[in-house]
Amino acid sequence: MTAMIGQGTSRTEGSTGTGGPTQHLHYELHLPHPVEKVWAAVATPEGLPGWLAAADVFEPRLGGAVVLRWLNGGESATHAGHITAWDPERVAEYTIDLHGRCRFHLETTDGKTGTGTTVRFTNEFDGDDELRLDCLAGWHNHFEFLVDALDGRPKDWSTWSLDRWQELRDAYRKP
Repeated sequence: MTAMIGQGTSRTEGSTGTGGPTQHLHYELHLPHPVEKVWAAVATPEGLPGWLAAADVFEPRLGGAVVLRWLNGGESATHAGHITAWDPERVAEYTIDLHGRCRFHLETTDGKTGTGTTVRFTNEFDGDDELRLDCLAGWHNHFEFLVDALDGRPKDWSTWSLDRWQELRDAYRKP
């Protein structure tokens, strides 16, 4: 099984009065790794920096505090919130300022060998269409980093540039 990052999809619901309509982004990833390994990447302070952000605070429990610092954006890219759903090796959900609700739902795709994992990811936040495109491209780019990290190649953040993100954003803009 090869890793597959499906094209992200989105839908928009009416205006909330808090910065625009509610955006709902969805991705489905098919990863050739066991749930335990994927869980370690998406739901532990040791795994998150290899593909997403440093977990400066991470309390692994429902209601626990979380502070994520994006390693490609400087100090202004630090966002805080709480863990709003927690079911070890199945569901990790963080609700943080700016990025809203970020939910990772993991399922074993091969029950006999336990070698594959499907991740259903949902991101809900209030914002306009430009922010929706930014986030679609950003999550897609980070999921590419996740695939690399799971294959033993965590992201070297000193090499990060906007080039791939811009390419993805342009592709998501197309009808």
